[in-house]
Amino acid sequence: MSDSDTPTSEVLVADDDGVRTITLNRPDRLNALTASIMAPLADACADAARDASVGCVIVTGAGRGFCAGGDLKEGGADKAVVAANRGSGSRTEQGFARLRGFMETARLLHEMPKPTIAMVNGPVAGAGIGIAGACDLRFAGTSASFLTAFDRIGAGGDFGSTWFWTKIVGTGVARELFLLGEKLTAEQAYAKGLYTRLFDDAVLAEETMKAARRLADGPRMGYRYMKANLNNAEDWAFEAALDAEALNMTLSTQATAQIWKAERAAREGS
Repeated sequence: MSDSDTPTSEVLVADDDGVRTITLNRPDRLNALTASIMAPLADACADAARDASVGCVIVTGAGRGFCAGGDLKEGGADKAVVAANRGSGSRTEQGFARLRGFMETARLLHEMPKPTIAMVNGPVAGAGIGIAGACDLRFAGTSASFLTAFDRIGAGGDFGSTWFWTKIVGTGVARELFLLGEKLTAEQAYAKGLYTRLFDDAVLAEETMKAARRLADGPRMGYRYMKANLNNAEDWAFEAALDAEALNMTLSTQATAQIWKAERAAREGS
């Protein structure tokens, strides 16, 4: 895939040696989400998931923030909802279908068979915490605050946020985050286990790319099945998870051995 880093794009996509970086690009609004950014974001994640040249995906925000959640000023996901009609149904049904389609971003980041990293370079709130929580790893800079924010608009949560954070930090901490709605500093969020790694802002991009390149250069079949096992563990009964681990161990080791053998032969033949 060719780079699409253009000044007018609200979602930027760039490749670097197997690492794909997807950047939300509305810095003047702290990368708040509108239909014009949510649709291409879901498309970019779908493309990264199916592109065999991509070994690791980074999601981040342009400017001084990661994502401030839905842009209420611009109407969020409901801007294109029209009056009730036979084809599209009620306004509620239209709003649900539209938002659910945009929320594919979270599913793709969580389920794609390759590692995903949220590079949290500043404030993250609302739907943004769903996108961050969907990623396998979260690397944050010291300027990265964390806020659920849903209580401030009387909302229940979206982009998988209530599901992901219950899995990541446990039901007790998740309920504290959502019900009390307190804003956390980067250090406070890291202490609660919300962020995987915490770096000075000056080295955040460098350290994130270093980890992403390591993952992209690593045993991709191993990571594919490792991530499948980890996702299975979130919901499966223990015996079913053991069965899947046994199958995935066989598939991953055989695939990796064949790939490494082919790569070694190619090096020796060159």
